[in-house]
Amino acid sequence: MLLIFNACENKPVENHQSIEWKSELEKKLPLLGHRNWILVVDKAFPLQTGEGIEVVYTDQKLLPVLSHVLSEIEAANHVQPDIYTDKELQYLNNNMVEGIEAYKDSLKQILPGDPRSMLHDSVFTKIKEDSQLFHTLVLKTDQTMAYSSVFIQLGCDYWPAEKENLLRSKMK
Repeated sequence: MLLIFNACENKPVENHQSIEWKSELEKKLPLLGHRNWILVVDKAFPLQTGEGIEVVYTDQKLLPVLSHVLSEIEAANHVQPDIYTDKELQYLNNNMVEGIEAYKDSLKQILPGDPRSMLHDSVFTKIKEDSQLFHTLVLKTDQTMAYSSVFIQLGCDYWPAEKENLLRSKMK
């Protein structure tokens, strides 16, 4: 079952229980731009209360959801992903979390390049700040593995940071 939540009201959005999460992503992606976030999170990731945060429960495994999200972003002509994982993930091993090494290996196969990392608690602070101005789409999965969430901040695909920096230096 798919549930879509308005995080500010902390209750399901009416008439959306039957919408498939892929359709929801497909509808939202053209509206998202640089500084928006898409989070692909584990099942224990808390329901946020920020006004700009929308949570969709996918009832799917994390890696296939992430793979689909990344392929949709790649197909879009206006955004590119800046990917983060929990810093804690780097320090976990199979003795601490069963299957984490296989998960990390699979993650390397899916992610383009090396993701940046941030402490798990920092994610909440960053999302809280950003969601005051920019939309955050949270795709909650049925993953039950500590620190396995992936956080994607969208950037502008056709105007990279290097060009923005050059423009700003010319404006001085």
